[in-house]
Amino acid sequence: MKPKQLPPDDPREWIRRANSNLALSGTVLKDVDFADLCFDAQQAAEKSIKAVFIHRSETFPYTHDIEKLIRLLERNGLKVPKYVQAAKELTRFAHKTRYPGMGKPVTRSEYRRAVRIATAVVRWAEKHIGQS
Repeated sequence: MKPKQLPPDDPREWIRRANSNLALSGTVLKDVDFADLCFDAQQAAEKSIKAVFIHRSETFPYTHDIEKLIRLLERNGLKVPKYVQAAKELTRFAHKTRYPGMGKPVTRSEYRRAVRIATAVVRWAEKHIGQS
């Protein structure tokens, strides 16, 4: 059953969608490319960070650049933990590895790290908005 969709200005909707991407990123099937799973991990982290912006009633740029998003949160006075800052490395999965031939193949080790980081970011955002 599809969960009830909330308005786009509700941070819980962004967290719901982040958790959907996170679930997809953990779905390793025989013919699924790690780069595609890492894209979902990146999306989970990005949407979670944007949920924090919404919770704080702050606007965010429409970008996939997680480093840019984190810098803006920090400029706005939020202390972002190091383990969340690690998500900066996921930005490459939104661009270079998204299309064939634009980046190096993603290894199993890189994939596992991406999912670990994305999971940590989603959980941090859930706590930040009081949803855990």
